[in-house]
Amino acid sequence: MSTSTGAESHPVPGYVAGTWRIDPLHTHVGFSVRHLMISNVRGRFGTVSGTITTDEDVVLSSVVAEIGTASIDTGFAARDEHIRSAEFLDATEHPVMTYRSTGVERRNEDYVVTGELTLRGVTRPVDLAVQLLGFGPDDHGGTRCGFSANAELNRLDFGVQGNKRLDGGVVMIGDTIRVTLEVEAVLES
Repeated sequence: MSTSTGAESHPVPGYVAGTWRIDPLHTHVGFSVRHLMISNVRGRFGTVSGTITTDEDVVLSSVVAEIGTASIDTGFAARDEHIRSAEFLDATEHPVMTYRSTGVERRNEDYVVTGELTLRGVTRPVDLAVQLLGFGPDDHGGTRCGFSANAELNRLDFGVQGNKRLDGGVVMIGDTIRVTLEVEAVLES
C-alpha cells in the first residue's frame, strides 16, 4: 500500500494504491427499467462481492465483482420470483453475474472503466462511467474508498428475453437497463 503524491496521475486527494475488498453492507447495486413505457421500476441486488485494485497509475487499476442473481429485490416478491425464473435471469442455472474490467480511461475528473459483464452465461462489453468519491480512514482503524458508477445495457444482448406485448403494441418492460452503483471498499492489509 502506498499513497500517491503525483497530482498528474489522479485528482483525488488521499488516493491510496492497493487491493480493496468490496464491502457489501455499504455497497448498492441498483437498476431501473421502463415499465409499460410510462414509468420506471427500480430494484437492487443485495449480494455483491469483489476486489478493486487501485494502481499508482489510476488507468492501470482493475476490478472484479460478482453479484448474486437470486438477490434481486424490486420491492414486490412475486415480480422478484418471476425475474429469477428462466425467462429472465435464470438464477438457478446462473446464480452469479460477473463484471471484469479490461481497462480504465480518464475523462476529465472522472473515469470510464471498460469491462465485460457475464450474465446468463453470455459475456458482453459494458462500460462504467466512474466517479472516485474519496479515500479515508474508517471507525475500525482501516482505510476505505468510495466510488459511484453508472452504465446502460441492453437486456436482449444477454439473452434476457421475457416480455409481453399489450394492446396497441405497448411492451411490459423496456430493453434498456440503467445500472447505478455506489461502492465502498476496505483496504486489505
